[in-house]
Amino acid sequence: MITVDEALECVLALSGPLSTEEVKVQDGLGRVLSMPVRARLSQPPFDASAMDGYAIRRDEMGETLRVVGESAAGRPWDGDAAPGTAVRISTGAAVPGAYDCVVIQENVSRQGDDIRVTAPQTGDNIRLHATDFAEGSEFFPRRPLTPRDLGLIASMNVAQIAVTRRPKVVILPGGDELVPPGSTPAAGQIVSSNDIAIGALARREGAETVILPIAGDSEASLKDSFERAAGADLIVTIGGASVGDHDLIGKVTENAGMERAFYKIAMRPGKPLIAGKIGGSAMIGLPGNPVSAMVCAEIFIRPLIRAMLGLGPISRLRRAELGRDLPPEGDRQHYLRAALSMRDGVPVITPFEDQDSARVGLLAQADALLVRKPNDGPRKAGEYVEFIPFD
Repeated sequence: MITVDEALECVLALSGPLSTEEVKVQDGLGRVLSMPVRARLSQPPFDASAMDGYAIRRDEMGETLRVVGESAAGRPWDGDAAPGTAVRISTGAAVPGAYDCVVIQENVSRQGDDIRVTAPQTGDNIRLHATDFAEGSEFFPRRPLTPRDLGLIASMNVAQIAVTRRPKVVILPGGDELVPPGSTPAAGQIVSSNDIAIGALARREGAETVILPIAGDSEASLKDSFERAAGADLIVTIGGASVGDHDLIGKVTENAGMERAFYKIAMRPGKPLIAGKIGGSAMIGLPGNPVSAMVCAEIFIRPLIRAMLGLGPISRLRRAELGRDLPPEGDRQHYLRAALSMRDGVPVITPFEDQDSARVGLLAQADALLVRKPNDGPRKAGEYVEFIPFD
């Protein structure tokens, strides 16, 4: 068995960034830029008023000034800004070049076309040209685009953006004991849930997912599923990877020419994990137990999808005080479902007493996975430990 770190290195080697495509900026939510966006104009594109009021010369603040025009948003004033004059101005409107100050209307007394400033003016109330960004400046966040990002890109006058293609992830659930949700299970059958959970995880990470019908426990059925998954960027099988399942996944993939990267990891839950390449697709074979499948997906599938999107690895490890004593750990890296809480402003993580890898109810209640290294010694409540939050 290899370590978790060694396995992750092998998984990330299965694929790099995918090809680039162009989309409209309004369709860019959650997409990942494949190259920088460059501003096609400056923002503001001119010196703009930050207030409703009057544009004046600061050195004429104490004088009576004649209002000679109006500058409104979208309708700039281009008249003669002679000394002793002012221009009525609205928020966002261009400030005529001769004026260097905008006095808010509440601080001005007006009689006909004459005004006087009636209160001290502290700032200029002018948003200077290009103070937000300049033409040609770059924007290249290394994360999925947010609504705020799209607003910025649109303000840069960019209508189309180059993004990394979404990975196509095809999920192959398998087992004679499984039936789809909404079915009436026969004796000895259970409802399939891993495919739904893993598909949702992949979609949330930015992939397009396809869940194939449940394959039966036969080589012919699995072979048909693999043929239907051909062309995927990532094929994820669920179940059929352990000795108790007669190693069906191993047999079928070997016959199909799979280049196996590894089989079995020194971790719990999730020991019987397969990874490799088959027909140009990356492939990960998850265990059938729900908790094992989800833990492996968190540790391996999420980083692989990020790599396919052109995003680098990120550390999700956090630290918190341990909420209860723990006995010594075994020779495999252990991921324990746990609850998070706060005590005196400090995060506290408390692993559940029951760590049965088939209990999806406890998985749904968990806030995080407490990470214990192989052969970790006994731990006392109050010690700091590492965890991965469910986000």
